[in-house]
Amino acid sequence: MRVWCVARVADWLLCVQSRDWRTSSPYPDPVIRRALVVLVTLAAALTLAAPAPASASPRAEDTNPLAGRAWGVYGGRAELAWQPYVRATGWRKKLLAKIALRPKAKWFGGWIPDDKIAGKVREYVANATGGDPEVMVSMSVFRMRPWERTACKRLPTKEEKASYRRWINRFARALGDTHTMLVLQPDGPFALCAPGGSKVPSRLIAWSARVLSDLPNTHVYLEAGASDWLRVDEAVQLLVDMGVEHTRGLALNTTHYDSPEANIRYGAEVADRLATRGMPGKKVVVDTSQSGRPFTYQDWRRNPQDRDYANAAPCRNRTQDRCVTLGIPPTADVTDPATGLSAEVRELAGRYVDAFVWSGRPWLFMQTEPFLLKRALNIARTTPY
Repeated sequence: MRVWCVARVADWLLCVQSRDWRTSSPYPDPVIRRALVVLVTLAAALTLAAPAPASASPRAEDTNPLAGRAWGVYGGRAELAWQPYVRATGWRKKLLAKIALRPKAKWFGGWIPDDKIAGKVREYVANATGGDPEVMVSMSVFRMRPWERTACKRLPTKEEKASYRRWINRFARALGDTHTMLVLQPDGPFALCAPGGSKVPSRLIAWSARVLSDLPNTHVYLEAGASDWLRVDEAVQLLVDMGVEHTRGLALNTTHYDSPEANIRYGAEVADRLATRGMPGKKVVVDTSQSGRPFTYQDWRRNPQDRDYANAAPCRNRTQDRCVTLGIPPTADVTDPATGLSAEVRELAGRYVDAFVWSGRPWLFMQTEPFLLKRALNIARTTPY
C-alpha cells in the first residue's frame, strides 16, 4: 500500500511539473517549488519513516534515531541529478526520478571555502526539510586535506589543519539542532597510509567526530571503507583512531560496489569487536546506491576494464551481473522482505544496521562530477529495485 501511495504522489508531481515549469528557469514558481519539496519529503517518508514491526528487530534497548522520521530530499542546483530530472520528460523523467527523488547524502568538502560553508549548510537544510524541523537530512563530510592518494605522500600543513578546524566548527554551528544522518570522511581507510604511520589525519577526524556528535540531533557514522577493503582488525583500529567512541557507529560501502549482505556481516563483526574494546552498541549504515548487481574490488581486478574503478561499467541490461546499477532504496526498515535479503541477513541487519543509505553517487563521472545522463539512465533502467 505504501508503494502504491508513493507512486501516485510521484505521478502527481510529474503532472504538476509538466504544467508549471518555467522556460526561463530550471526551477518552478516559489509556491510550486515549496509544494514540490514538501510532497517529495512526504513521499520519502511513506517508504522510509515507518518503523519495523516490533517482532522484526530485537532492539528493545535501543532506539534507532533514523527510523520513524521523514527523510528530506534536496532539490536544488547543488544536487547534480536534480536539474536533469527537472528538465526531462516522459520515460526519461520517470527513470531519473529513481535518483532525484531519493533521500541522498549531499557531500560537503574542501571545494566549499571556509567563509561559505555555513551558508551552504543552511541553504541545504532549508531546501531538504522544506522548513519542517522534524525532517531529517542526510549529509557526507569530506573535508580532510590532503586525502586519498595524496594523503599517502604528505601530511596536512599547519594552515590546512587550522582551516579544517575552522570549516568544521562553522559547519557544526550552521547545522545546529537539525536532525541529521552524517557520514564522516568517505574513503576513511586512506588515513592508514599517512607517511610514517602518522596519526595526524586520524586525530583530526576524531576531533571533528566529537564536535559533530556533540550536536543534539546529529548522528555520525565514521566511514570505514567496505567489506572488500580492510580486514576486520584493521577497520576496528582505524575506527578507534578516528574517534568512533564519540559516534553512533560506522558507515560502509560509500565508494564500493560490494553487496549489502557482505557489508552487514562485516559491520556486525566490526561492531562486536568494538564492543570487546569497551565500545558496545555501535551501529552501521550501509550504502546501497550502487550495489544492485554487486561485485568486489577483487572481482574488478580479476576482470580489468578500460576504465577507473571509481567509474566502473554500468549494467547494460537487467540480467547482467557484476556491474553498476542502483541498489536497495534508502530506508531505515532494514528488515523489510522487499529488500530481497535472506531472513537470516535481515535478522542480523535488525540488530546491527540503522539504515541503508545513499551516500555514494554512481550517476556521476568518477563518483564526483559531472553528471552523466547516459550512465544515470542505464543504472536507473537496469536496477532490480
